[in-house]
Amino acid sequence: MSTFSPEQNQKTFLAYIAELRVSLIHILIFIFSIFLILAPFSRNIYVVLTYPLLKKLPSNASMIATDVTSTFLAPFKLTFLLAVLITIPFIFYKIWKFLCPALYHRERRIISFILPTSIFLFYSGVAIAYLFVLPIVLGFFITIAPSNVTPMTDVYSYLNFCLKLFLVFGVSFQIPIIVLILILLGVTDIETLKGKRPYIVVGCFFIAIFVTPPDIFSMALVGSAMCLLFECGLFLAPILILRNNKV
Repeated sequence: MSTFSPEQNQKTFLAYIAELRVSLIHILIFIFSIFLILAPFSRNIYVVLTYPLLKKLPSNASMIATDVTSTFLAPFKLTFLLAVLITIPFIFYKIWKFLCPALYHRERRIISFILPTSIFLFYSGVAIAYLFVLPIVLGFFITIAPSNVTPMTDVYSYLNFCLKLFLVFGVSFQIPIIVLILILLGVTDIETLKGKRPYIVVGCFFIAIFVTPPDIFSMALVGSAMCLLFECGLFLAPILILRNNKV
């Protein structure tokens, strides 16, 4: 069996560090380039984000800015985060390219399935949060407001509320991937997870308490979504295991 000298090991390690550095530089350049393309449309992008709220607000209500810089910083921050969101596939590709030489054929096949699926689920979670969950949550908050109170929200507070909701749903939609990885790595198995289903359901709603806005409605939506995604992971696990065993 061949061995490497300490000098050779050091050269190999430095080569990996150099490759990682180049990958990080490429990612930052890509993010910055996307941001520069989107920057002239930052106000329009923020208008798209505020559409669900403005549609629900009464005719005599509007958004407000409690800070002089809010009207600039909110669209700027949203545009930058959108650039990062668009760059996610490129980031995952760079990670895949960096790790690929160190993986076995079967591991490559598993990761080549998991990475695109993970990206798709994250985008799906964000899209569902914007198209369906956000209007429902906003409608609920505005409906329960007292009749003598005119709902108005700060532009920056609304942005932070939306980003938190999008992130929660994007990460929650990774639950099927987490379930599949745990099963494929042998950390647990399908029957064990099915047996612990009641505890997992309680855990999903417990986590939802801390990651959602402070209301039972949002908690119920996120907790129910997490439970459904867990069941999706259990459903897909036997299919992926069968496919993996055929390789």
